[in-house]
Order: sequence, then structure tokens, then C-alpha cells
Amino acid sequence: MRDTLEALDAGEIGVTEAESRLAGYATTAAGRFDAARERRRGIPEAILAEGKVPAEVAALTTTAVETTGRALVTRADADDAAAIRTAVDRELDAGAAGDPVVDHDERTGTVVVHAGDFEPPNLDATVAVVAAGTADAAVAGEAAVVAGEVGATVDRIDDVGVANVDRILDQRDRIRSADVVVVAAGREGALPTVAAGLVDAPVIALPVSTGYGVGGDGVAALQGALQSCSVLTTVNVDAGFVAGAQAGLIAKAIDAASES
Repeated sequence: MRDTLEALDAGEIGVTEAESRLAGYATTAAGRFDAARERRRGIPEAILAEGKVPAEVAALTTTAVETTGRALVTRADADDAAAIRTAVDRELDAGAAGDPVVDHDERTGTVVVHAGDFEPPNLDATVAVVAAGTADAAVAGEAAVVAGEVGATVDRIDDVGVANVDRILDQRDRIRSADVVVVAAGREGALPTVAAGLVDAPVIALPVSTGYGVGGDGVAALQGALQSCSVLTTVNVDAGFVAGAQAGLIAKAIDAASES
């Protein structure tokens, strides 16, 4: 505590960072940012843009970078991304470390900001993120971004749905080489069960709200994953963040075990 107060008194840190060190969170007009999430839980705090106005998303993003060196934003649209870029340029001092890097993936709806001196974590573990079809790629991509931010090496394998099972059989060696597998699928959601029958790694089923008619909007995909005869775990429909975070936590455990 004394070190933090002395740093604040010397002007080495600001009030926001001092609060985050002492309380574990930083208070903004848009809400409280959980700056201690990664130390406490092993995964970085994510800013959900959905339900917030762009100015609120931008304010939380700059606070995240100020207190943790990076920001991870999910479900962001073009207006959110534009507000973030403006706020980063206006409020974050590049300093000797260089300008913060802003990466907006329009398809996945994610925005990742790293301070110039931020050193990303690097785990000795690979997460395969498998998508059944192109329509499932956005949700799969969110999972991939999150797992990558936790520090895992991410291997994206797209468009291998069971309408032609040869497509996934052609990729089984890649999938088997991963330490954790996330499988995103909509429609009837058969791919996670098939993939889980091919590998000895943990498999996380990520149902996607693609599909229509009876069982549409991810209902059949979720129910199929829950009823799987192959061993896997299942997250909620379109829960790319949760799937990626869970895969990241498993990757952290594998990395820690390899070092012991």
C-alpha cells in the first residue's frame, strides 16, 4: 500500500491506477472495471460492449489499458471501435514505449488494445478452435481471440461441418495435436460430438444460433451438445467468450504442469 501511495504522490501513477492497485477495481462514469480479474481468476476482464453506448465502452477501454496494460472488448460494433480509437488517441500517452495498438475484428465483434509496453502472456499450450461452417466463424472467432489473450497458441480450423464428414477427418491430425479443443456449430450441432470422439483432449462445445425452424436459434445445437454420448463440456449458445476463457484456463493449467 505504501509503495502505491508513494508512487501516486510522486506522480508516477494516476488516481485510477492507484485505486485499482488498492481496491482491485477502478471506478469510472461508465462503471467499475475489475482490474484484478486476471490476478484473481486467471483470465482478463472483458468489456461487453452490448448494452453500452460507445462513449461508455471507450471510457472502460482506456481505464483497462491504464490499469492492466490492455483491454479486451467483446460484441463491439463499428461505432464502438471508432469511439475506442478516438479515446485511445486522445487519452493514452504513448510515451517511450510507443503508441497503443488497437485491433478491431469486425467479424468477431472484438476489439483488443495493448499498451506499447504490454507483454502478452505466452503459454506452452495450444487451443484448436473448430467451426462447422462459415456462419459459425464469428462466434468461434470470439473464442479464439479470448483464448489467445489468455496466452494460448490458437489454431483455427474452419468449415469442417458434418454435412461432409471427410472435411473434419482430413483435419483430425491438427485437432489431435491440440491440448484443448473448442468446437462451434449451429444447426443440429453434431460437430462437437464427432470431434470429441476423435481426440483425447478436453472438448468444449460452443453451440451457435445459426439455423432456423424447429430447434433453430441454437436450441437444437445446445440440446445435442448436452445429450452428447462423446465426453465434452458445453457452454451457452453463442458464448464465445466463455468457451475461449475456459479453454484458456485449461491451457494455463497445462502450461503450469509442464513447468513443474
